[in-house]
Amino acid sequence: MRVISGKYKGRRLTAFKASHIRPTTDQTKESIFNSLRPYLAQAHVVDLYAGTGSLGIEALSQGAQHVCFVESSRQSLRILKKNLDLLKVPIDNYKIYPQDVFLFLKKNERPFDIILIDPPFTEKLAHKTLSALAKGRSLAAQSLVVIESGPGEKVEEVYGPLSLFRQRDFGDKKVSFFKKKE
Repeated sequence: MRVISGKYKGRRLTAFKASHIRPTTDQTKESIFNSLRPYLAQAHVVDLYAGTGSLGIEALSQGAQHVCFVESSRQSLRILKKNLDLLKVPIDNYKIYPQDVFLFLKKNERPFDIILIDPPFTEKLAHKTLSALAKGRSLAAQSLVVIESGPGEKVEEVYGPLSLFRQRDFGDKKVSFFKKKE
């Protein structure tokens, strides 16, 4: 795993193998961030199911002002912290929430410009996570949401104020882009 663009471009991230982890490939990550690039400058981002932090770190590398990493796995949290330290990411640019995503979405009152979601592929959490997100207070007026899901996993076109505007298939995963309805 590596950072594909921005100030940390080319830097390798610490990875690990686990039965519930399927790292986002460089091709998938590049496609996601090519779409997000115009919106990243000074953005407030949340990386749900952060894992090793690959997506959130990419957002920081490409100009996001601040990223909240939400992760409940102790092993993933250790790797996430190691990656942030390895890159010497300033502590003011991120916050780690060592908790369940659904608890975070229920309690969070801060809206985000960009919401990155990459749930464990062994669990079918895309629909449940998007439903919880739509009911919470994490959406800003112009929020963009990007979610990765497995093949055949349920992802609807509308979740409350969110509507699907782009979807791309990468074989073993699908990436769906949502924006808040005007």
